[in-house]
Amino acid sequence: MIESVINLFFPKVCYACLNLLDDNADTICIDCRHDLPVTNFHFDDNDAVKKVLYGRAKVENGTALFRFEKKGLVQQLIHGLKYRGYDNIGYFLGNWLGGELKTVAQYNAIDLVIPVPLHKNKLKKRGFNQVAKFGQQIAKALNTDYRDDVLVKITNTKSQTTKGRISRWMNTDELFALKNMAAIDNKHILLVDDIITTGATMEACILVLKQVETVKISIATMAIA
Repeated sequence: MIESVINLFFPKVCYACLNLLDDNADTICIDCRHDLPVTNFHFDDNDAVKKVLYGRAKVENGTALFRFEKKGLVQQLIHGLKYRGYDNIGYFLGNWLGGELKTVAQYNAIDLVIPVPLHKNKLKKRGFNQVAKFGQQIAKALNTDYRDDVLVKITNTKSQTTKGRISRWMNTDELFALKNMAAIDNKHILLVDDIITTGATMEACILVLKQVETVKISIATMAIA
């Protein structure tokens, strides 16, 4: 009864289409869930994510939950997460992808989940790293650790959402630093982010992590453009 009263004044809506949710739905309505462009890369041994970084950064495995389409449902979800503070989306997508990855042998070898970090100024302004809950839920599903104190961003860059693919790729301001190097020695890391386009950010992170020669890196994102 209490829940019904709360829903009357604060109705639950689907974060993808913004329509009212049924009582038995959570975060995303059934129709949108069926319409989301799922990749199944991790089930199909598809190397589309690895190919983004081919010849630039070595990764063991790579996957993305969705394909990103302009003005599509995935864009609505990621924008809601990043700019409207709907952090339940990160939790929901982390549960979704984590539940799938735990059934795939390659990802059961992961020792540590690390998010692509935000600069401290952007983190203070936004209040949260949009991939934190996503990564935490994946780590929980894989029964491994999540750490956000290993990789830090040392430059504060403007949002890349308005940049074209070429200008993103040419952006040399994506500078990161490594802390607690011992934490990743002989570890297989899963590096997580919201979206991979040209791979410039992932490449910059991987090159820093590879300062520890014994580290192995796989990547997982919410979407690939």
